[in-house]
Amino acid sequence: MNRFFDPKSIAVIGASPDPMKGGHSILYNLLQGYRGTIYPVNPKYDKILDLPCYPSILDIPGPVDLAIVFVPAKQVPSIVRACAQKGIPGVIVESGGFAETGAEGLALQQQLVDIVRTTGIRIWGPNCMGLVDARRKYVFSFLTPSVWNFGLTPGTVSLIVQSGMLAGGFLIDIMSHGRMGISKALSIGNKADVNETELLEYLIQDPETEAIGMYLESIEDGRRFLELCAASPKPIAVLKGGKSRGGARAALSHTASMAGNHAVVRSGLLQAGAVEVDDFRQLLDVSRGLSMFPNASKASRGRTAILTFSGGAGIVSADFLEANGLELAELSNGTVEVLRRIFPEWMPVSNPVDLWPAVERNGGQVAYETAMMAVAEDPNVDMVLLHLYSGGFALNFDMKRAIDALHRAGKPVFAWLLGDRDHAQQTLQEIQALGVPVLRELQRAADVMKAVVERGRWVSQVGHRKPETLFIELPKHMAGLLGNGRGMLNEHLSKQILAEAGIPVVMEQAVNSAEEAVQAARSFGYPVVLKGLMRNVLHKSEQGLVRMHLRTEQEVRSAFEQMACRIGNQDTIVVQQQLEGRTELIAGVVRDPRFGVCVMAGMGGVLTEVLNDKVFLVAPFDEVQARYMIGRLRSRKILEGFRGEQPLDVNGFARILVRMGHLAMSYPGIQEMDINPFIVKDGQPIAVDANIVLR
Repeated sequence: MNRFFDPKSIAVIGASPDPMKGGHSILYNLLQGYRGTIYPVNPKYDKILDLPCYPSILDIPGPVDLAIVFVPAKQVPSIVRACAQKGIPGVIVESGGFAETGAEGLALQQQLVDIVRTTGIRIWGPNCMGLVDARRKYVFSFLTPSVWNFGLTPGTVSLIVQSGMLAGGFLIDIMSHGRMGISKALSIGNKADVNETELLEYLIQDPETEAIGMYLESIEDGRRFLELCAASPKPIAVLKGGKSRGGARAALSHTASMAGNHAVVRSGLLQAGAVEVDDFRQLLDVSRGLSMFPNASKASRGRTAILTFSGGAGIVSADFLEANGLELAELSNGTVEVLRRIFPEWMPVSNPVDLWPAVERNGGQVAYETAMMAVAEDPNVDMVLLHLYSGGFALNFDMKRAIDALHRAGKPVFAWLLGDRDHAQQTLQEIQALGVPVLRELQRAADVMKAVVERGRWVSQVGHRKPETLFIELPKHMAGLLGNGRGMLNEHLSKQILAEAGIPVVMEQAVNSAEEAVQAARSFGYPVVLKGLMRNVLHKSEQGLVRMHLRTEQEVRSAFEQMACRIGNQDTIVVQQQLEGRTELIAGVVRDPRFGVCVMAGMGGVLTEVLNDKVFLVAPFDEVQARYMIGRLRSRKILEGFRGEQPLDVNGFARILVRMGHLAMSYPGIQEMDINPFIVKDGQPIAVDANIVLR
């Protein structure tokens, strides 16, 4: 990737003397900060912006490390071939008109892909805004100079954006509001060759980047992408476009991207320690917050002290925190005692801490500093939310000593700032310089705090792991079936395979007569279930192929005889132990085209479709990761022992999920697997119904 980030010479193909043209903006932007050799290329001109202009890339006398192309799409393939002939290692194609426009553009883009394969040249784009490096003042982009006006402030957050205009919009928003500095902004567009995974790997190794924010419409090399996220010491925030059907269709027309199954993407990011966000401003705010508190494992419980100048603002903050899964800290007796010294006698001390009476009595400096020092030492407090006002009165004071104390204690501190625009902007920059994310909206503050807690929780509970695949050896006849079979296996055979793989299944027996059915029922103990397994029938209950609560021999005989009349000679009847349990789970396997084997887990039985509460794990994964993801289910309280029920053996369920992943990875012939439900009996999940689908 260095060919793109640190070239010694650059050719601008499509350079123009017309300030209204993108080719002029690219050249002008380069002249403002880039210190290498610049070669304008356009056969119409001899000189542009006082630089010699060449008719073609092949006419340039010296070596070229990077070409930036801004010409009509139909001309691009021949130009890229010429670049390859010249020996240029990398090309940024900022022109649009490719796969995002339809069949003709897709064919042009495929030509670029073919050139990459045959020549080894690397292509960034097309349909992108290129690269910005704020520290070096590199702007390899057609971003209009008058818009950004060279006001980039170097920072530690880098952005990868699968959109040209959005990348420019981010930069303009950042500069105009002074919210944060930027290290690099990378617009990748249609990513015909260079993709987000390669750039993520580069930024993880980049010493000038401390946190990474990404807007993506698709993820190409999903498994490698998640491996990088999980191994990254730097926090990563992701805004994924195309979550809805309409969004996915729009992504196709925007950057020709297949958005993919967002439930898999969301879970994969969570499993890998990345933080998913919901909108563009949140992406910037969360990336900035994570850059300041990248691995806040001490804050993983999210117990927050709110120090405010307004009781009402404290109440609203508490509401936002609770909605985001955080909690108010129960202040220790020592902290309460310290705070009482600065409050009037009539003022009770509780969290949120309304400091205004203390400010009136002691001044802002004493009130805020005393409170901040106290919560810094409070073992019940994990992090702090400050409410600040900037408008020329008593809340303008030096906070460095108190903020340093919180940082030394490993407690992230955040600030919500209210006040008139001019004063607030100055205060925002001063407080952020002390390592405190400053937000102008309480909801945004809660969002950033949640992201920092989620990252800290992942670091403390999961961390950087590299699980391996364990091959599961099955009996030869089963292995052969999984390798050569097609279609759906019946439930009984599916459960036999699961049992061989070490997954607990209900006791059952295939029977050929009423007498065999009775004998099986005796061995299991009543009550039992009788099932008719017909080929290509998935929902047996709806077809009258399930008889439950059979408690006598006569009921078993009668049910068998009725079932035998309904099924064919090639079908199967099984007698199954009837398990009783109020908690039911579901687990399954799918093969995602980008992420490979994914294991799903969630609430099962009749609640499956009602709650839609599920997570996915991208295989391979281990028990630690599985436990972490089970803990992310919204209904996890039920699993902890709801209304007298015995709690789920989470470790046991985690082992089952790991075995399911190993099984699917060991036998590529498994296309899908569905176990619904697992009935939880005495805390142990037991598979009652299952299906395996082969490719």
